[in-house]
Amino acid sequence: MRCLPCHKEDTARATALLFWNNIISTCGVPKIIISDRDPKFTSEFWTNLYDMLGTKIAFSTAYHPQTDGLAERMIQTMEDIVRRFWKNAVEVKLTEEFSRKHPVFPVSLVKPYFQTEEDKFPSRKKNSTPPEIVEVEDSPGPVERIIKARKIRLNGKDKRQYLVRLKNQTGDKDKWLAEDAIPDGNVNLTRLRASKRTENS
Repeated sequence: MRCLPCHKEDTARATALLFWNNIISTCGVPKIIISDRDPKFTSEFWTNLYDMLGTKIAFSTAYHPQTDGLAERMIQTMEDIVRRFWKNAVEVKLTEEFSRKHPVFPVSLVKPYFQTEEDKFPSRKKNSTPPEIVEVEDSPGPVERIIKARKIRLNGKDKRQYLVRLKNQTGDKDKWLAEDAIPDGNVNLTRLRASKRTENS
């Protein structure tokens, strides 16, 4: 149960904002709300709001003994507590949920915050190792064999590349190519995988 301070003059919209900021944002949307038929809760705005959120409103009536007077009894209890302790509100111990949210600590432990360039633009953070630029020719030529594979991060996505030796080329001319840039890629990749299986067995 949550109790929030408000004024009698608050509109349904102001009450909805109070509800949104203090209930929905911390606990989520309740499945059932028991109301004492206060005009703020029976207004068209609230009915539409709860309908959109998929919440069932259960109004307290004399014909439903499960909820009859439940809201009124809870309100009366809260009024008694407030009336009794309002002068010593500072001395009243917070409930467990509130006492955990607001720890007490010395102000001297708070360090000043200085905004950096990275804080302003987090997407511009520098990568520790920039991705290698791979130049792909239109047609690299026939493939002799695929030597090995690697994964690189390019434009925020993992990409697989293969070190390819072209026919009639020496080892110093091996190229890293993307799978779709390898001529007869499926055939050559099948050969690579088959050779790895035979090496491992």
